[in-house]
Amino acid sequence: MTIREFLRPVLAVALLASLSACAEASTPDPRPTATSATPAPSKPANPQPVTAVMMDLIGGNAGRAVEQMGPDTEVTLKDVSGKGRSVEDPVEWKICHTRPGPNQQITDYPVILGVVRVAESCAGTALK
Repeated sequence: MTIREFLRPVLAVALLASLSACAEASTPDPRPTATSATPAPSKPANPQPVTAVMMDLIGGNAGRAVEQMGPDTEVTLKDVSGKGRSVEDPVEWKICHTRPGPNQQITDYPVILGVVRVAESCAGTALK
């Protein structure tokens, strides 16, 4: 088999693929488009929280949980050990409690994560 014989089917497939792509690109999009006569929706002055369900984060790493919830979710980390420490680096803390609780609807912000140091136990802690 020569290189020419080997490349013929490959080139044929590439040509058919490019023709198919061109044909799909030229078909009009059936979805309606916005026109200049339609005003853009405005943001309310006091936005309400998006209805969402609280994930079950109990026992998880606080740093990863904050990342997972995303930058648009207001989260407060609270030391529930009774020692009143500030949480400087969330990666060094684990979650014992959440408000709202796991699988409950988030209706208010901030979401509160009750945390202790990773090496500490959640036993006897409470989110107040």
